[in-house]
Amino acid sequence: MKIDFTLKGKVIVVTGGTGVLGEAFVNGIAEAGAAVCILGRNKEKATERADFIKENGGEAIALIADVTNEADLIQARDLVLAKYGKIDGLVNAAGGNMPDAVVQPDQDIFKLNMDALQQVVNLNLFGTLLPTQVFGEAIKNNPESGSIVNISSVATEQALTKVLGYSLAKSAIDSYTKWFAVELSRRFGDKIRMNSIVPGFFLTEQNKSLLTNPDGSLTERGNLIIQNSPFKRFGNPEELVGGLIWLLSDASKFATGSKVTLDGGFTIFSGV
Repeated sequence: MKIDFTLKGKVIVVTGGTGVLGEAFVNGIAEAGAAVCILGRNKEKATERADFIKENGGEAIALIADVTNEADLIQARDLVLAKYGKIDGLVNAAGGNMPDAVVQPDQDIFKLNMDALQQVVNLNLFGTLLPTQVFGEAIKNNPESGSIVNISSVATEQALTKVLGYSLAKSAIDSYTKWFAVELSRRFGDKIRMNSIVPGFFLTEQNKSLLTNPDGSLTERGNLIIQNSPFKRFGNPEELVGGLIWLLSDASKFATGSKVTLDGGFTIFSGV
């Protein structure tokens, strides 16, 4: 039996493709042989990343869209179908936190900023559901099999202080991944799979200020994370790519509703 980890000939859409983790994702997908569709709100960065991939012999297209705007997503999907004629996979990598949604230790927890919390939940949860609705329909119409990969978080495994909205949204994504994986299977058999990746701690635009000081040293929170990580370091975005390629490729054809945890051991360590 041949184990096929290649993405050659596949067309993969990556939301949040202009982010820190998104950059590693789109480059890794391109290196695995797929045409990668880089979706984000930052036109300059999306175009720059698509041009980089093409200059290095890959195939890529920039898609400018807001993952919470259905009309944007439909327009992006139509551009992909017009260019490539199909969609084989979707990576729901758009998400993150925002300063107003961070619950500080001295804050009254009965006076939370509900608007900010709702914005974070909307971005992370519905910014995953909506792209799945739009691009998933195209995957359904593809005669070949397809794969959808969501991004979960270690915040669903343990209570992490400060990031309530983010934790709520990612926990909901865990539930959604299992629920939707079952419904996909009931309707389409093994044609479309949905799984998720659980990243540990990486220095991204959203959490950098929580984990590091302006001079680059670690904050108290950053130090606590390192102390409770068996590897004693943050992850490098490229270290998520192997798991992602496996989930997008035919090598994972019997996996659905699963979580692949890539966290340097953070969620299994008791701290003792």
